[in-house]
Amino acid sequence: MTWSIQWSWQAPERVATIAACEGGAIVSTGLDVVLLEGNGEVRWSVELPFKVHAAAAVQGTVGVLAAHAFYLLGTQHGEFVHEGRTTPGGFLDLLPRPGGGWVLACRRGQLHLFSAEGRGLRRMESGPVRRLVGWFDREHLLWQDMEGRLCCGRLTGDDRMRRLDDRPWSWVSSLHQGKLLLQGSDGALWEGIPHPFGWDQLAQIEGASMEPMAGVRAGDGWWVLGIEGRLTALSSLDAAIEDGQGGDTAPSGLTGAPHFGDLLVLCTPDSMMTCTRDGLLRQWSAPHLHDAERQGRYKAAAEAALARDWDERRVMFTRARDAEDLGKLSLAIELYEALGRTVDVKRLLRRQKEGGE
Repeated sequence: MTWSIQWSWQAPERVATIAACEGGAIVSTGLDVVLLEGNGEVRWSVELPFKVHAAAAVQGTVGVLAAHAFYLLGTQHGEFVHEGRTTPGGFLDLLPRPGGGWVLACRRGQLHLFSAEGRGLRRMESGPVRRLVGWFDREHLLWQDMEGRLCCGRLTGDDRMRRLDDRPWSWVSSLHQGKLLLQGSDGALWEGIPHPFGWDQLAQIEGASMEPMAGVRAGDGWWVLGIEGRLTALSSLDAAIEDGQGGDTAPSGLTGAPHFGDLLVLCTPDSMMTCTRDGLLRQWSAPHLHDAERQGRYKAAAEAALARDWDERRVMFTRARDAEDLGKLSLAIELYEALGRTVDVKRLLRRQKEGGE
């Protein structure tokens, strides 16, 4: 293990939440929202009327929850993309939707779908949500309910939901590369590969004994920030157990038992950030993973260039997607046909036959 701290940054006030954004991080400190670059420089800082308690980012846009409202900010200058949306009781959590748009969980047990521009589309009754876990695809969303059980919702014109199983989990990570890290009610850690109707794989991680606050999956496997503030690589733990060293060996560069904080986000496959509530943020880097990060940057640049050439197609695709979300299947089919997306056309034709429109 060769992870090490590259730089640190002290927020002016206590930190409520952090979120990965374009290789850096969004930091909520006091009433300010700050975008830190991957090198530690501040790109911008804006003040909101209320403290941000949750945030998420996609390319070009940051979604934040403050008090009862949902705001969208541009990543370039921190400008407001729209004036904000509110709901009685407020929102608990948010996630960007694959292909564009957002889903928010509110305190009244509903999921709210928004367009990429922050326009409200519709709602789905879900019951109280503890946290949004991740997307399997554009239609299937995974979340954890207040009893600790994992649920999957199919967010289409005919919304449906079901539990993956009846097992309660005390803690669940976000969905990373199709995998989850979970803690059972007995304290044991598990790794699973879920699908909308159950599990492709679910296995206990032998020898892992910790109380996780956060977990991310980097280029070299799972990293867990424990309740005591210790950052641990599960791959190193497994190696130590196999070598007969026991589970107390710290990864290289993480000697002793320092307190790294309460918040952890993965910025790129070879960099992550930890943060204390008092505002001390550290950026960690792994030189041995730089090749994977370089390949990721090349891929992102190629995709960005292709997107610039296909502005008109993207606008048409957005119209088709919104039409599908609103249940206007005939219009969506016409637009998908114009784009040559035969798979989407066939999928919507099947929905029409099943009574979707």
